[in-house]
Amino acid sequence: MPTNTQFADLTDLVGSDLGVTEWMEVTQDRVNTFADATDDPQWIHVDPERARSGPFGTTIAHGYLTLALVIPLFTELLEVEGVGTKLNYGLNKVRFPAPVKVGSRIRLGAVVREVTEVGGGGRQLTFDATVEIEGSEKPACVAQPVFRFYA
Repeated sequence: MPTNTQFADLTDLVGSDLGVTEWMEVTQDRVNTFADATDDPQWIHVDPERARSGPFGTTIAHGYLTLALVIPLFTELLEVEGVGTKLNYGLNKVRFPAPVKVGSRIRLGAVVREVTEVGGGGRQLTFDATVEIEGSEKPACVAQPVFRFYA
C-alpha cells in the first residue's frame, strides 16, 4: 500500500522510509524484450544454454533493466495527489552490487532523502533506492533516483 501525500506536502516526507514493494519475478521473456529494445543481446542475458557454463550458472538481467524497474516499482510506494506531470529527472549515483539471475524475484525499498522546489512550480524528490534480491545478502542495485513533480 503506497504512502499517499498531497503535492504541497511533499517536503514533509524527507527522511521517511517508504517501505518495500511486492516481489517481482524477473523472467527470461522480460530480459529478452529488454535486450531487443536496447540492442544488447549479449549471451549472458539471452542464451540460457551458454549461460549455464558462465560465471553465474544462468542468464542474468541487464543492470539497466534492473534500474529501469525502479520506476514502476516506485509507484507501489508513493502516490502524490494534485500532480499534473511526473518526470524521471535522472540519477545522482547508481551501483549494481549483485546480478539478478533470471527467475529470481526483486523488490524495491526507498527512503526519501531530499525534496526541493524547482522552477515552474515543481518539486524535486531525491530518494535512496535499494533493489533487493530475494534470498541474497547483497542488493541488485543501489541508486539515488531524482523525480520531478509539477502541479
